This record gives sequence, structure tokens and C-alpha cells, in this order.
Amino acid sequence: MGISLPLLETPASPDARKPAWLKVRAPGGPRYIRLKGLMREWKLHSVCEEAHCPNIGECWEDLTATFMILGDVCTRNCGYCAVTHGRPTWEDREEPERVGQAVRTLGLEHVVVTSVNRDDLADGGAAVFAATVRAIRREAPGCQVEVLIPDFQGSAEALETVLEARPDILNHNTETVPRLYRLARHGGRYERTLELFRRARGRVPPLLTKSGIIVGLGEERGELLATMSDLRGADVNILTLGQYLRPSSRHLPVARFYHPDEFRELAEEGRWMGFAHVEAGPLVRSSYHAKRQAAGLGSA
Repeated sequence: MGISLPLLETPASPDARKPAWLKVRAPGGPRYIRLKGLMREWKLHSVCEEAHCPNIGECWEDLTATFMILGDVCTRNCGYCAVTHGRPTWEDREEPERVGQAVRTLGLEHVVVTSVNRDDLADGGAAVFAATVRAIRREAPGCQVEVLIPDFQGSAEALETVLEARPDILNHNTETVPRLYRLARHGGRYERTLELFRRARGRVPPLLTKSGIIVGLGEERGELLATMSDLRGADVNILTLGQYLRPSSRHLPVARFYHPDEFRELAEEGRWMGFAHVEAGPLVRSSYHAKRQAAGLGSA
């Protein structure tokens, strides 16, 4: 299937003038305010806040939240990411239980559990992921649990630890095309990402798997479609596609902005490739509409 996507003319400094379709309302609903207060009270982190997600208000009002475990300092320094990079000194053995209690107290219906990269830990934090999933199951058995995991430096044992906790959805973001990994994904390996999904499918065949790509880092159309095809080849079920937004002047510049029509056409390409669901749009992030995706497709 071939769809010709028109290239938009991008200003010399694309970060300076964002298109109108990237504007969002400031968060401030009652559920958002309550969840933010409890995050501070219980000393919990969310990637929604740490990564400056534009959809935080909508998702938190929809009783969907993404908890970031294992601290808020990442051992990698990816060129697109707003999360703090450095040497983690933080470890909190009670965190899984606090996350479970927060999910129960807030009545959350779908939770995404993610983390910074913890390459300083022998298992990359896999045991804490598993403990958090189990704590949520105990405290809120009706809540669906999605894990958005790092690559654990390719450790099959670490991945197995997470899978044994039986999350409903296993998510790992591809982020960009292979050519841009060295530029954008410090410490990441493209083939390692694909192997993670192949291992997960082999270990738990009915498990829903998911990955996300951000566009606008300088990828070519053919590269993007090839990456999408590789993910389908690894039997990934759900794909998210969203626009890269530069967190600060210290991060990689935006190569160009994609028009909403382009995202619709890319979603059509993805469906033609065989993805069960493609969530594509300028403000889409890996956890956007996660609850609706899970409800529409069922879980393992």
C-alpha cells in the first residue's frame, strides 16, 4: 500500500513556531488536582510530569496514570528525553506497595508502570517492576496493568521476571528509526528492541504487546515505514505514533512537524500492515488512550 505524504514546509527554527494543532489546554480538573496532590504526599513519580507530557490533564481526568518507578534519574542520556540524566542514588523498597495503594485509593481503571533506565542495577529494575504489578493486583484487582519497560540491556532473565508477574500489556518504545539510534537513543540498540518483543511473544503468546515511535527527529518516510514493518514482523499488536517536541534547547532540535493528515495516513498504513490498533496524532504519547486500547482489544 503506498500513500504519498506531502512534506510540510518547516520554518528555519521549527521549535520557535509550533503549529496550532500542538496547542493544549492547561490541566486543572478535580481528578488531576487530587492525583497530583497524592503523588506529592506519597512521594511517587509519574512520567506524565517528568517527561512534560501534553496529555497529562486528559489522561488523569480519565482515571489513567503512568507511574514512574525506580526514581527520577536515568542512567542514559537520550537526546529527545526530558527526564533527568545522572547517577541514581535512590532506592525505595516500599515503592511498589505505595503505588498499589495509590491505585486503590484513586480508583484508577488502567495504570501504566514505567521507569527510568537503571543500567546500574543487575536486573535493570525488573524485580521492582514485578513487585509493583503484584502490589496493584492485590490492592486493585479490577485495574488493568500495562508495563512500559526499558530494554534491560537485552537480559532475557530480566524480561522473564516481568512477564512472570502477568501484566495485561507489555510496552517498550522503539522511539525512532535504526539510523537515528546512535544520535537519539544513548545506550539503546534497535535489534535489542525487536528481540525483546520476539522473546515476549514466545514466552506468553496471547500477551498484548505495544510500542511507540516519535516522529520529527529527521527520519525519512521509507525508514519510518520500514520500522513499523519490523515491529509487525515481531508481532507487536499496538503502535503509537506522535510528534517529537523539544523539551529544551539542550535537546535535539525538531527536524519538522507532521500535519494531522499525515498521522491519519500513517495510521492507515499501520492498519494495513496488520497492527490491531494504531494511535497516531501530533500529541500522542505511548500511554495516550491506553485504557481505551486495552478495552477494545482485551488482554492476556
